[in-house]
Formats: sequence, structure tokens, C-alpha cells
Amino acid sequence: MKVVIVEDNGLLRENLRLLLGGEPGIEVAGVFESAEEALPAIRKAAPDVMLVDIGLPGMSGVELTKSVKSRFPGIEILTHTVFEDRENVFSAIKAGASGYILKGSTPRELIEALNNVYQGGAPMSPKIARKVIQEFQDEKASEPYLLSMREREIVKEIEKGLSYKEIAERFNISRHTVHTHIKKIYEKLHAKDRQEALLKARKKGII
Repeated sequence: MKVVIVEDNGLLRENLRLLLGGEPGIEVAGVFESAEEALPAIRKAAPDVMLVDIGLPGMSGVELTKSVKSRFPGIEILTHTVFEDRENVFSAIKAGASGYILKGSTPRELIEALNNVYQGGAPMSPKIARKVIQEFQDEKASEPYLLSMREREIVKEIEKGLSYKEIAERFNISRHTVHTHIKKIYEKLHAKDRQEALLKARKKGII
């Protein structure tokens, strides 16, 4: 496995080079202190995995990840950082990182994470894995409440096949008000028509 290290802290960069360089099965193909220094050298280094810090000077590790994945989609990126906030975690993952390891992990944990990502896994420090799980749980829990109570009632009437006029009579409101509610429902569900709105409402547990 060929690894490239991108880390701006000189002492840590050298420690990582020594640690990984002394590990059987790992070849350190390049060590860089910035994204700007690393990018032009990637084609020649031809790494399998890049170990990338987020807080780099100039271009960030997230921007580097995005740039590398767009040019060399086969290279795996393992984020190695002190940042554990939601914004950095999800920015790195969305940019194309396949793993997210916090600095302070043991040398063995880091080496195992590199091997894991090289073999197609998605290693994450326990704290980060918990954040990712909570994010999906929170999103799922909130979906049934995406629409207001009246909007949910109207969606249920739409599901029954009622017309705007019938819905207006059912709730003793004007057809214009029904139209306004349905427009908001489409916007909130990112739906372009009645069929798509009903499909998405079912998937989200609204109806």
C-alpha cells in the first residue's frame, strides 16, 4: 500500500513518516506540508491512500480531498484531524473522504484505519461514528414533522384522491388557501407534482 501524508505540523509529519515507513506492507510515497505542495506530485507518487489533515495552510484538507477525488477517484482519502465538529466531519465525507480518524488515536489504530480504508472500509474514530449515527437518527426522527399539522392533513386528503374544491370544503377554507398549502408541501418535500409528493411523504413516514 502506497501512502501519501499531507500534514502541516512538522514534528507530527516526521513522526507519521517514521511510523508508517517502518510498517510492513506500507510504502510512504510522499510527505507534504500543504495541499498546494501535494497536488502537483500526486500523479507521480501514485498513492493508494492519502492521509490528509483538515487544518492545512492555504487550501484546506477538505478542498484537497475534493480536488483529488475529482482527478483521481481511485485514491482513498483518510482524514486525520483534531476537528470533531459536525461541519468538518460532514464536509470531509461529502468531499470524498472514506474515513475520519482523530489525532490522538494510537499508532496501531491509525495503521489499522489505513489498512481498513485501503481494503474498501470506512474507518472512523468512535466519537465520529457516534456523530454520524446521531445525525441520521435526528434526521429520521424529524421527518414526520417536516410538514405542519394542516399540511399533513391535506396530504392525507390528497392521498384519498380529493380535489382542491373537496379539500377546501372538508376544512372550510378557500381553494386559494388549499393551493397555497399544497405549494408549500411540494416545496418542503422537493416534489414537482402530486404523485412525487405522495411518494416522498410515504417514505418519510408523514402518511
